[in-house]
Amino acid sequence: MDLHNSTSLDTERLHSMFVRHTLPYRHDKLKVRVRYSRGAEFSGTCYYGHAQILVNLGRHNRYPFTLATGIAKARTNRTHWWRPTYRLTVADAYQLALFVYLHELYHYLVKAAKRSPRRKEAMSDRFATRVLVDYYGCRVCDTSGRRVARETWDFKDLDAFITAAPRQTPPAKPRPAPKQKVVARPRPAAKQKPVPKPKPVSGPTSREIPVTIRGLQYTFDFEAALP
Repeated sequence: MDLHNSTSLDTERLHSMFVRHTLPYRHDKLKVRVRYSRGAEFSGTCYYGHAQILVNLGRHNRYPFTLATGIAKARTNRTHWWRPTYRLTVADAYQLALFVYLHELYHYLVKAAKRSPRRKEAMSDRFATRVLVDYYGCRVCDTSGRRVARETWDFKDLDAFITAAPRQTPPAKPRPAPKQKVVARPRPAAKQKPVPKPKPVSGPTSREIPVTIRGLQYTFDFEAALP
């Protein structure tokens, strides 16, 4: 959002409020200008082709400030119809600027959703009033000052009407780092156990046997003759 503020209000605070209540809809191409009006207590304008919203505030407004809205249900009889006036009270200039901004933002989102933005004043008022009531505790009263029940003015699904409007793209999730391949270290060669020397076979010891053949006598090794 490109926000330019020429009033005495804090720009950072305005920007934070506007962005917070614009999400989840896209606002990267949106240009918002907050300035003092030439004489009106407040006013707003939306230029669809330039994606620009003008928020004009009265320089000498006194707060709390009460503004008339068109959020009530229309009533009819046999001859005509009318809409009661419900009044919304805001605490300061920041809340008034937010109301004007949200009113014009809904017109912008209706156009972005490829719907006709004509005759959407009551819906735009409800869109802005809903935020002021839910997040800032603002009161909605009738012309006698009596607080009115919510179901008498919050009776349409405003978000469903602009569901086709472009939404903010969520930031891409960082890709996980690639896993490093673990190189297996070669195992040290196992120490070979020394081969035990064969034990000598126990058995009868060799002995010499004297043999006499026809008058000749020599010694015969009986152990060596064995296979």
